[in-house]
Amino acid sequence: MAKTTKVPTALVAATGLVGGYAVARWSRNRQLGGTVLAVAGTVAAQRWHEQAGVTAAGALTVAYVAAFAGSHPLAKKVGAWPAVFGVAGAVALASWAVADRHETLR
Repeated sequence: MAKTTKVPTALVAATGLVGGYAVARWSRNRQLGGTVLAVAGTVAAQRWHEQAGVTAAGALTVAYVAAFAGSHPLAKKVGAWPAVFGVAGAVALASWAVADRHETLR
């Protein structure tokens, strides 16, 4: 049987933040963008729990929500896309360090 590989949680979380913003902007439907953000966040949180435990999953979920909220005031200073990419990168790095790094070492 072939070994299946999972998409890293860092990619799931970053895609949720970037994809949620992109969908909301291009569709002009904030609720649809929010749905993308929420679905990706839920998938990432479940995987964080599996890979790193309850405490880490809680901390990374807080970071994900804080990144979303923090991107709004940051966008006023640096622009929307740079803000979204910046917070997505920060969450992806945290996710890799806390959850994904341990999976790649197995």
